Amino acid sequence: MMKIELNRTDDAYAFEAKDSNGHIIMTDGAVEMGGHNSGARPMQLLLMGLGGCSGIDIVSILKKQRQEILDFKILIEGEREKDKEPSLWKYIKVVFQFSGNVDEEKAKKACALSIDKYCSVAATLRAAGCVIDWSVEVRQ
Repeated sequence: MMKIELNRTDDAYAFEAKDSNGHIIMTDGAVEMGGHNSGARPMQLLLMGLGGCSGIDIVSILKKQRQEILDFKILIEGEREKDKEPSLWKYIKVVFQFSGNVDEEKAKKACALSIDKYCSVAATLRAAGCVIDWSVEVRQ
């Protein structure tokens, strides 16, 4: 079982979140809602989780295929539902950018396997009705 502990760190909405390995992430609310902007918003963390989850899958797949990744960047944009509580992610666009000796078709297949099959965060978002579009850019 995974364990996470959150401790409030100010008089508003800031929390220190710690996993069972001692890794720490700060979260907070926007200034407009009374927060101090001292950490990422929880819904931003979900997008970060999507990038991290799919990134791990993709690197693993491409390493097995002996692809030489010199740089790998993941750009994510998301749109949430309007005028709803809770306001879920309804659309996410992901751009996977590679540089190095990476075959573009292998990169596309690795990204498809991650987003469509292996990434638990992507599956969780899709189960909630979110559409995830993605593309690949390879620079030699």
